[in-house]
Amino acid sequence: MYSIKRWVETDTGHRVPNHNSKCRNFHGHRYRWEAELVGDLVTESGVSNEGMIMDFSEISNILNTEIHDLVDHAFILYEGDELGINAISLLGENHRTVIVPFIPTAENLARWAYEVVKPKIISKYGNKIMLKSFIVRETPKSHASWSE
Repeated sequence: MYSIKRWVETDTGHRVPNHNSKCRNFHGHRYRWEAELVGDLVTESGVSNEGMIMDFSEISNILNTEIHDLVDHAFILYEGDELGINAISLLGENHRTVIVPFIPTAENLARWAYEVVKPKIISKYGNKIMLKSFIVRETPKSHASWSE
């Protein structure tokens, strides 16, 4: 089975409110959001995607729409983080804030991104494809992944 990866990067802030170290503070990362797809190649002769699982530009469009455009230069906060929500609310309603129902760790963000992107991975040519995993890199040395 073939596999491909495509990613987008964002500058995004978050905090882990219960963390026993510096991650409980407001901070940000240069996140890399990586989708890994597996599947069969398009075999239909003469079509644009012949010999591919899915065109990288199609994956980029999905990642840009579903992830990048939502969280780039935004701050992600857990809905139960009252202190964080109160503090960020001082910046006004024009501040880009994303409230999520989970603590925004790399692990939870990987699962969230997987669940958001998975329904968008559809073949236009009848070849079998699926989102295998989603990887979220917080730093060059740290990443988390989710797969079903």
